[in-house]
Amino acid sequence: MTESRGSLCQVKQFPCQSVPICRLQTNGHHGHNIAHLAQQPWVIHPAPAVASGPSVAVRNRVNTATAATCSSPDCVASRLGEEKHRGVPKGKVVVTGGGGYFGFRLGRQLANEGFSVILLDLNKPPCDIPDGATFYQSDIRDYSSLYKVCEGVDCMFHTASYGMSGPEQLRKEQVESVNIGGTNNVINVCKERSIPRLVYTSTINVVFAGKPIVDGDEASVPYVPLDAHIDHYSRTKAIAEQMVIAANGGSLKGCGGPLCTCILRPCGIYGPQERRHLHRVMMNVERRLFSFRFGDPRAQMNWVHVDNLVLAHRQAAEALTLKRSCVASGQAYFINDGVSVNLFEWLMPLFEKLGYSQPLINLPVSLVYSAEAINASSLPLQVRNIAVSHTFKIDKARRDLGYSPKPYSLADSVEQYLKSRPTGPKGEKKQKQKTTLIFFFLMLCLILCFHHRRSTALYIKFHFD
Repeated sequence: MTESRGSLCQVKQFPCQSVPICRLQTNGHHGHNIAHLAQQPWVIHPAPAVASGPSVAVRNRVNTATAATCSSPDCVASRLGEEKHRGVPKGKVVVTGGGGYFGFRLGRQLANEGFSVILLDLNKPPCDIPDGATFYQSDIRDYSSLYKVCEGVDCMFHTASYGMSGPEQLRKEQVESVNIGGTNNVINVCKERSIPRLVYTSTINVVFAGKPIVDGDEASVPYVPLDAHIDHYSRTKAIAEQMVIAANGGSLKGCGGPLCTCILRPCGIYGPQERRHLHRVMMNVERRLFSFRFGDPRAQMNWVHVDNLVLAHRQAAEALTLKRSCVASGQAYFINDGVSVNLFEWLMPLFEKLGYSQPLINLPVSLVYSAEAINASSLPLQVRNIAVSHTFKIDKARRDLGYSPKPYSLADSVEQYLKSRPTGPKGEKKQKQKTTLIFFFLMLCLILCFHHRRSTALYIKFHFD
């Protein structure tokens, strides 16, 4: 038992039993045949009956339990919002990845609306667990634990993933076991527990791998061939997405009804207290990665505010009900704020605030990719997302889900980030040194490139004049 703000929390952790790792089968086709997936070694088939046992979670009652403490305005607003819903729960839902930035935000909103919410994650949420929610510290790769917590659940929101950025990207086996094996567990639990609705949080990277896309839509933009992805995270998310689509219409144990699934494909997420996307962008500004422009200086991209993404998930779940004729069943949707931005133009006013000059030199993307040889990280992925236009229409989400994103300012979120950004971690000095090396490497390549072109011009002039 631990004490926090005078409240007691009981935290028990489920054991983690990782599933065997899959062996990806890549091909050159845009589509991917799902039939062979059931034969892969990482697939866990329907689980045996699991005896129910005592509660093994952080259980929350009115003003009596918290899992973490947080004094930010965002958390205060969460606690005030809880006062609105004290009656009978509307239904029971599970949010995998419920300890993460988006998953917690989604779970908190659903709890505030009167749903009974289970937050499932290996990591504890950043703020107090809202009334009406329960936090389980567990791993989606552990089938029996996942099965236990899903009794009586009406809808599964699967937001958990691994390997999006940083050193995580290099741990391929873990990326596969979470993104593919974990998703397979979620699908099987839905069938075994007769959970009729599954909303899966995917990514635009299942269709984007560096080639320009302008106003793409769900019908015209195909999957990237599995062997064409430049990062393992996107590849595994594409496989998991197609698994979820293939599971649509499957029979539920006991009731015999169909499983209805839906895919949401968000882009970069921003909003209050967001510490992944904006932090990565701002750190790269400070590390002088943006001393150059990369690729197309007019490249456009989309962003989505966290609250718009929460809205889309709530509407997707509703669109999987009989009340809405299951209009979203088996469908995938691009989700963003409905506007396109040029990241460099958006960053321009920030360079002065951070004390850096604006980038004047434009480098080809291929030259920047070569820096990967001295910095094995997510640099190529970040460069791809900045240097190449990739924008997507949300007409289908508007039509089917009733999705109407609220207007938010990306610049406002950046201002909030600059005011509240944390101090650098211990490894930041080493990272800055590494990025400085990249900076000089790019400068050297630029000088050599210029020298080569000048020498070639002199050679042509000497021999052909």
